[in-house]
Amino acid sequence: MRRSFVVACAAVVALLLVVAANAITFGENDNGRHPFVGALVGDFQGTTFPICTGTLMSSTVFLTAGHCFEETIPLGATNFGVSFDEVVNGDGSGGVDPGVTVHHGTPHVDPEWNFPSLGGSNFDPHDIAVLVLNEPVSMSQYGQLPTLNLLEDVDKRTARFTAVGYGAVRDDKTKGPASLGSESRRKLSTQDMLSLRKAWVLFSGNPSTGNGGTCFGDSGGPHFLGAGSSETRIVVALTVTGDRYCRATDQDYRLDTPQARAFLDEFLTLP
Repeated sequence: MRRSFVVACAAVVALLLVVAANAITFGENDNGRHPFVGALVGDFQGTTFPICTGTLMSSTVFLTAGHCFEETIPLGATNFGVSFDEVVNGDGSGGVDPGVTVHHGTPHVDPEWNFPSLGGSNFDPHDIAVLVLNEPVSMSQYGQLPTLNLLEDVDKRTARFTAVGYGAVRDDKTKGPASLGSESRRKLSTQDMLSLRKAWVLFSGNPSTGNGGTCFGDSGGPHFLGAGSSETRIVVALTVTGDRYCRATDQDYRLDTPQARAFLDEFLTLP
């Protein structure tokens, strides 16, 4: 199940019903540790909603998942932007709170994007996109891209990773969807890596093994190499999907592959 707020919507009304079902699971508030991670927002019928998460990689390039655009534009989402405010929907009402700062831009999706639901292959759906901002946003630090095949050299037995996002909050592994909160606040969790595939990396979101994870609204958000004192700004993967109730496994799109780098090379300098 993909992890944008509106991905499961089959109609416009459905978008309104699920947009509030928005995050990081078994984690903690970010508290300013990742100011370059933002909430992707879009307009629908006169209201601005948080849709996904992403990372500012330069002053004008915001990195996120392709399905955040490809599966919301057909439902009527327009006027995309990003907010780096720590809280974008504090009361769980669905819409972005008054006074939240939004920086608008133009989306660019990998031209080879194609999910299995549209006849593509799950082997590599090219689920990657950027929002090129109309005006630069100056920060002291930005996210960084991984080197080619970086994850191939990581020891998955000892490596830890940090996921950041604005999506649905789970702090209780029972009750299924009933325990998913709707506040849209930047949060983080740490994870073990389970396995690698050609285009995907799987992380544990199981709290029983000391891990947190991602949920609805976290799509496009970063998984940084390292955790705690060893955390880096290197975004190794983008949140895409996982188990239905956000309490076991994250399946995320790798950024260290030749195919991901081919798209990113049009917008950013590759390491």
